Amino acid sequence: MSDKPDTEVGRLRSSETPTGDGIGRDGARNGGAQDGSAEEEVQALRVLRRGIAMSRELRRGLPVIAAVGLFTAVGRLIVPVMVQLVLDHGVIGPEGYRPGLVLALSLAALGLVLVVAAASRFALIRLVRMAESAMLGLRVKAFEHIHRLSLATHSESRRGVLVARVTSDIEAMALFMQWGAMSWTINPVLILATLGVMLYYSWQLTLLVLALHLLLLPFLRWIQRRQIAAYARVRDRVADTMGHTSETVSAAAAIRAYGYRGAVRARLDRAVDRQYQAQMSAFKWWAAMLPVVDLVSSVALAAAIVAGVTWSEELGIGAGGLVAFVFLVRLLIRPISEIGEVFDTTQAALAAWWKVLGVLDTPVDVVEPARSEAESLPAGPLPVEVRGVAFSYRTGGPVLRGIDVHIPADADVAVVGETGSGKTTFVRLMARLADPSSGEVLIGGVDLRAVAPEARHRGIRMVPQDGFLFAATIEDNIRYGRPGATAADAEAAIGELGLRGWVDGLPAGIQTPVGQRGGRLSVGERQLVALARAQVADPGLLILDEATSAVDPETEEALAAAMAHLARGRTTVSVAHRLSTAERADLVLVFDDGRVVEQGRHIELVEARGVYARLHRSWVGNTRRAAPRGQEGHGRGLPAPGTVAS
Repeated sequence: MSDKPDTEVGRLRSSETPTGDGIGRDGARNGGAQDGSAEEEVQALRVLRRGIAMSRELRRGLPVIAAVGLFTAVGRLIVPVMVQLVLDHGVIGPEGYRPGLVLALSLAALGLVLVVAAASRFALIRLVRMAESAMLGLRVKAFEHIHRLSLATHSESRRGVLVARVTSDIEAMALFMQWGAMSWTINPVLILATLGVMLYYSWQLTLLVLALHLLLLPFLRWIQRRQIAAYARVRDRVADTMGHTSETVSAAAAIRAYGYRGAVRARLDRAVDRQYQAQMSAFKWWAAMLPVVDLVSSVALAAAIVAGVTWSEELGIGAGGLVAFVFLVRLLIRPISEIGEVFDTTQAALAAWWKVLGVLDTPVDVVEPARSEAESLPAGPLPVEVRGVAFSYRTGGPVLRGIDVHIPADADVAVVGETGSGKTTFVRLMARLADPSSGEVLIGGVDLRAVAPEARHRGIRMVPQDGFLFAATIEDNIRYGRPGATAADAEAAIGELGLRGWVDGLPAGIQTPVGQRGGRLSVGERQLVALARAQVADPGLLILDEATSAVDPETEEALAAAMAHLARGRTTVSVAHRLSTAERADLVLVFDDGRVVEQGRHIELVEARGVYARLHRSWVGNTRRAAPRGQEGHGRGLPAPGTVAS
């Protein structure tokens, strides 16, 4: 019997939050990590404080940010001030037109502008490097944290969300860093510096311009609250679309074979449409804000000109000063308008940052021991002692209840049970893909929670059901079994498992590319490569998660022969999908409703007429019905049933 996923995807307001499909395919319910919802208020200052606090690159870049703003502000303010000096002292001053002074002031302005431009360029390059380094650090940190999470978090329903967090969400932040961050860096300094110079020329006109612009603040705050909530919904919809897209692409063969194209296309269209509606909803706030900002700025400029011309004597501002003041108002309008434009990108980036921080806040259930306290595993075959183990997901009832099992070293153990009985979760606890809720798992006499991760990876290896392969050659995938493994090690593993004939029959032999997720190979061939990878690792405890659950009988025999070689000299625990695996085992563990209800050898359990005997009768019936198909030709280069390729 094979376990099937029991995946439920629940809705939390407008975002998808997983409620099922945890580390095992045993029908257990798993809350997973909450990803938040669109209605959750994203507090901009809180996001910025946390983001800067956790990013060393951003903290180091703060002086650079200040330098960029200062240099840019000085460079832009030089021109209005020089215009005023030229007009008041070189053109319409008491001494009339003075060409020498005009030329000198113009050359001085040019020199200052060039110096400031060079300094600004250097500072901007530093700013870009700082921003890109911060995004790199955040992406790496998110990747590392995701890989530290237990498989209770890595459910199918969460895959699109997690991918979105380290791709599209960080890309939204990178877009902000490339333009929005510069705008927020330069423009506030420029606004303050401009207002300071404007106060020097006329504090009355400055207060008039400032009062008109202050009317924007309540409006901008109102827009900001709604815009950031809208972009939180956009990030949720992007993750939803990516999840549907990933599922559709990976299941292309099944969709075509079963004619699901229409239904799948409708689901994907709905996801894309929801994302489109969310993005349009967010965009409307930006579209409403920008004209209002431009209108207020234009009114402020007109008011300053009218007041300056009408009451120039009362205000004590001359012609040159008024022209310079108009230049300064225009200079003030530009950064204010840019802030209005960049507001949209800022809200998207803050919403994305909030989502990424949510992933980083997901607690790590499997905590590795301190390096000084970590223990190693003994060499050779490893015995397993399971004492009073129980396991539950974050939500839902218990999956395992009071498991007490002793597995001798060098034993070949089969774990059987109906769907949802807990057998897959049990073997995954032995690989420490999660920790038990209570009880302990001892490998080689050492509590698994105290074993150093390097020792655990070296001493315990698990071959999953799908035989996952990377987009590389067969040799590369085999060498992934052990850091530092060589091509000779890969060749030796092929020979030791009796797979030389199969490898030589491939188009490029061991250098054959396997494609994305091993898509160029059959299911059975992927499992053969995964077994060779485990052989290179040379673990003391080998865990096989239904390694023959989805292959034809001929390939099963090839896998069985390879697994027989692989099991020599080590303890082997297999989740048994077929009768032959349990028949060959030294010990059979029978799971039912999260408990070990029977254990012993195959013949003993059949004679006991209990749960195993019932499973055995079902297996035998299925095998007899499938027998005619089992006589078809063998796969390419695979050993014939009952034989071992040499």
